[in-house]
Amino acid sequence: MSATVSELKWPQPLTVSAGRDCLERYQQWSAEAFVTADIESLLTDRSAMVDQLLRLLWQQFALSEHRCALFAVGGYGRGTLHPHSDIDLLFLHENELTPAAQQAISEMVQILWDLRLDVGHSVRTIAECELQAKADVSVATSLLEQRFICGDADLAPELRHFLQNRMPWTSDQFYQAKLAEQNQRHEQFHGTAYNLEPNIKSSAGGLRDIQTIGWIAKRHFHTQSDESLVQYGYISAAELLELREHQAFLWRVRFALHLEAGKKEDRLLFDYQPAVAARLGYEGKGKAAVEAMMKDYFNAVVGVAELNDMLLQFFAQTILSDAKHLATQIIDDDFKILGEGIAAQHDSAFADQRNLVRFFLAIAQHQQVRYIRAHTIRLLRNARRELEQPLSDDPECRALFMQLLRHPRGCGLAFELMHRHKIMAHYLPQWAHIVGQMQFDLFHAYTVDEHTFRLVRNLYRYSTTQGAEEFPLCAELVARMEHREWLYLAGIFHDIAKGRGGDHSELGEHDARNFGLQHALAEDGTELIAWLVRNHLVMSVTAQKRDIHDPEVIEQFAQQVATQQRLDYLYCLTVADIRATNSSLWNNWKATLLENLYQATTHYLQQQKPSPQREMRQRIHQHQSHAMGLLLSAGYSAQQVQETWARFTADYFLRHQPEQIAWHTQHILAVADDELLPLILVGDETRQGTTELFIYHLEHEHLFAEVAAVLDHQNLSIHDAQILATRDGFVMDTFVVLQEDGEPLTDARRIEALKQELHDVLRGRRRAPSTQRRIPRRLRSFKVKTKIEFVPSRNARRTAFELTALDRPGLVARVAKVLQQLELNILTAKISTVGEQAEDLFIITTARNTPLDETERQRLREQIIATLAEH
Repeated sequence: MSATVSELKWPQPLTVSAGRDCLERYQQWSAEAFVTADIESLLTDRSAMVDQLLRLLWQQFALSEHRCALFAVGGYGRGTLHPHSDIDLLFLHENELTPAAQQAISEMVQILWDLRLDVGHSVRTIAECELQAKADVSVATSLLEQRFICGDADLAPELRHFLQNRMPWTSDQFYQAKLAEQNQRHEQFHGTAYNLEPNIKSSAGGLRDIQTIGWIAKRHFHTQSDESLVQYGYISAAELLELREHQAFLWRVRFALHLEAGKKEDRLLFDYQPAVAARLGYEGKGKAAVEAMMKDYFNAVVGVAELNDMLLQFFAQTILSDAKHLATQIIDDDFKILGEGIAAQHDSAFADQRNLVRFFLAIAQHQQVRYIRAHTIRLLRNARRELEQPLSDDPECRALFMQLLRHPRGCGLAFELMHRHKIMAHYLPQWAHIVGQMQFDLFHAYTVDEHTFRLVRNLYRYSTTQGAEEFPLCAELVARMEHREWLYLAGIFHDIAKGRGGDHSELGEHDARNFGLQHALAEDGTELIAWLVRNHLVMSVTAQKRDIHDPEVIEQFAQQVATQQRLDYLYCLTVADIRATNSSLWNNWKATLLENLYQATTHYLQQQKPSPQREMRQRIHQHQSHAMGLLLSAGYSAQQVQETWARFTADYFLRHQPEQIAWHTQHILAVADDELLPLILVGDETRQGTTELFIYHLEHEHLFAEVAAVLDHQNLSIHDAQILATRDGFVMDTFVVLQEDGEPLTDARRIEALKQELHDVLRGRRRAPSTQRRIPRRLRSFKVKTKIEFVPSRNARRTAFELTALDRPGLVARVAKVLQQLELNILTAKISTVGEQAEDLFIITTARNTPLDETERQRLREQIIATLAEH
């Protein structure tokens, strides 16, 4: 079947049904042709097809009888169209339109809409175009790409004359507006090209960045041709070819995405990535095809971003004359500073490859530097291409690199620019391997190299004023470190072996040891870095998935860490790692867990092999003493407090802070009648930036399941739960909950609604809600096998199990329902979500307060797997 423009036959007169049939045949042809056709020819062919349709309708609605003309503007004006792109039209007229002309235009646009084309249109005179362009730079931008289609041809030169002679935006105004627009757009996407679900059009390095270059050139040079930039000396022929290659690749990805989505879609979502990769011809099992496609994608957008930075600077130097009157500071024979930019003194500045590292050391040494001058970026790019061996093979480069890491500002802007301009990839071969290495999950928001760069930047920020205010403990520890470069190197190597197969922590440890030997690091430094790389996950796993109130857990972790130095470095690395993984991952609850684990482990290491039992008794005594002080200050008598506390178990005092104990106690003392129960408290007494839900009630079977159902119904997630009983038949349960955005619950009306629903359900006035919310879009692309693994428990009367499953709304509530059906009691829950994967720990007993036997364990495993398999 062939349906190219030259062979597509539009019926005359065109009806909606016949037009839709033609468009459907064309869409099928273009999808088939996409496999082998040149992408630019497909885009121009589609544009020509729409041109043909518009000319037909122009005649059909007798618009040729009126003094007006039709122009393509915006993206359509460039003469390239993707399968579901906008079609922006300008109906230009000279004199006031007659009612007949207005009616004809209205009917023509209506039939285009009926054909399900995404058409936007305006009807203006040239004077009105001028007014609109003056008020809105986006209108001015779309007019720059106007293209005559049909109608009164005399209006075309008049429009061009206006654009060249009366455009209301001067070159410098237009440049500043488009630069501000680009910066704002980049900010929406975290200022990086490395988002794992990128917007092909608007993310940094996307198609918009290429178009921005073209728009500024068209305004300033009055040209419609990219080749003219070569003639004007703003871009070399090789750079223009590279830009076009990147553009062609991004076009192909966008074209395939439109075909796959069946609509205008510029977000390369996880849902679409496997099918888009298949359309583009990538092969491989599992995630391999997607990872290969995304690696090529990231290579393209990083190349576009670098060229965009360079060319916009060149425009600024011409349009804004920004090089005039800049203060000049000579660094040496090769480099100088112009204003806030660093520049090469001559075109052979990087002929000596060691200068590629010395250049970034100079950036660290001169605090006033904010960016690299455009021509120097070009020289850097050219020098990169000439490299045949890794820079780390050169002993002098190694010495300069270590100087950079040891400099107080070395891992600030200098390291960022080294990463952005691919010098890190040319220094460390292992870094080159992780450039653009995607992680097909919802835990990581960035590629491996971008995540690693952000981690190192976080480590560096601990030494800044802002970082010290935000993370005072990390800042204090880093300030005491004699060798901060060891911390930076641990960050550089912690994920450097991802994508190679095998355990990346083990492989990374091997790489770190080789680096230490190659760079002549002190033996103790190499050992520390290697240990940190091997164990970089252990602190976050312990804090989030283990019971850090248990002294035996602290003892085990402390023995693994062994020294205070390792603990200090590991804590700083862990905080930076979590914060660099995903902007939504870090919250006050995680910060509190990690700091509590750090403090408890520090205390253990300072003791001489303390007994866990002694530690437990000491902590209980401290908590009781402090809480008693708070209650006495509030006017309560020691006797009434002691009488109440006599009903509580040791576990309660071990697992709650003094502020919580005092808060709970004063409210329990105020409950004069069991008919007033349940007592429901919502607050943040420990000031940890979380929401604590405390429930005191008569012993109540399956309370956890009912509370979990209510919390799910209220769109709150459980992060921690302690299910405790008094000695006389009451339960006192504590839940740490957060809203869907990771923030605590602070709205008074929502808190009251939560309390009321919990009260009604626990009093039996209404049944626990059983909402079955749909799995969110982002989770549907992932498959996580549900696994139940039973793990050793400190208490022989309890059973502990870890659940790994696809995270979904109501997951904890569904598990709690299973436990209720099997008449099992839940004592502790630690809820941890790693992207799309839930990794939860539950400690349970039977109704007889005994551990589960093998038969009961198997029944529990089968029931949870079966329940979670239901949609």
